Order: sequence, then structure tokens, then C-alpha cells
Amino acid sequence: MKNLKGEHTQAKPPSYHDQLSHLNRISGQLEGIKKMIKEERYCPEILTQLRAIRSAIKSIERRILDNHLSSCVTEACLSQNQEEQKKKIEEIRILIKRFD
Repeated sequence: MKNLKGEHTQAKPPSYHDQLSHLNRISGQLEGIKKMIKEERYCPEILTQLRAIRSAIKSIERRILDNHLSSCVTEACLSQNQEEQKKKIEEIRILIKRFD
């Protein structure tokens, strides 16, 4: 597994397979929006659907981040490896900047 800087780490990544159903739903919503655009539907209706997709994606991001904090970051914090702890803290800083 590689961290955000492309460095190899030891921890096994958590499984995100439970997010696939949410991603499939978003994929279906995107197809629906394409259809709405082809049908020249009313702009606010399209925007409402786009907002729903954005909200769904943010929800997935939060769950994956929470999972990462609960597994990979917690594992590093509980270890006695200060270098790994520093790497995870820097990784969190990078992630926080990306979310803004």
C-alpha cells in the first residue's frame, strides 16, 4: 500500500467494498441527469439532482476518511513507531487541505 506521498507502508488497507453500492447509486443518478439534459428538463430540476450527487459523494468521502482514521491512523498511533506516526499526521494534514 502507498500513502499520499507514494511511499510504501506496512498496514493493510481497510475494505471499502461496502461503498460500492453507494457508488452504483451515484452512477445511476448520473445517468438520470444525462437523460434529463437530453430531454432539456428545467434547470432547477437538474441542479437539484447534481446537488444530491455531490451530497452522496461527500458522504462516501466522510465514511472512507472515518474508516481510515479508525484503522490506519489508529494503528500508527498505537504503534511505537514515531516515524510512522509523523507520516500519518502529515497525511491527515494533506487530506484536510484537499477537503477545503
